[in-house]
Amino acid sequence: MTEPTHGTPPTADAPPADAITREVVDLMAGLVAVFHREYEEAAAARSLTGAQAKVLALLRRGPMPMRHIAQTLSCEPSNITGIVDRLEGRGFVTREADPQDRRVKLVAATESGDAATEELRESLNFAREPLAALDEEERTQLRDLLRRMLKHADLDQA
Repeated sequence: MTEPTHGTPPTADAPPADAITREVVDLMAGLVAVFHREYEEAAAARSLTGAQAKVLALLRRGPMPMRHIAQTLSCEPSNITGIVDRLEGRGFVTREADPQDRRVKLVAATESGDAATEELRESLNFAREPLAALDEEERTQLRDLLRRMLKHADLDQA
């Protein structure tokens, strides 16, 4: 009996998953589940949906076209329009014409949107206690490993 596979099958240049890799993937999935649950609760406590909070968090990178927001969050552009409408109504974002292409609308967080994002981010406690169990050197090593993993991930295709 073969084990079920999740996600993209291994490519010719990717070795099959060994027991440690499978365990690491399962552990990361558990962390992601905890993060999503707490993120949704923190957003709701601020009268935001999880999707609204994710858009605001994404805008920390700077203004971006609505189509790019939709691609990054893997949702339909029409969904982003509704989310941005509600965020704009609360004064958290603005829409501006892109100086390079006036047909494109850039969404930018306002000071209020940035403040809401920072407040939400500061309220997330899920990793603070587990990370506190690691010393500074271990946290630095973990950060560096995660950066390296993300650098090699094709995030634009996700």
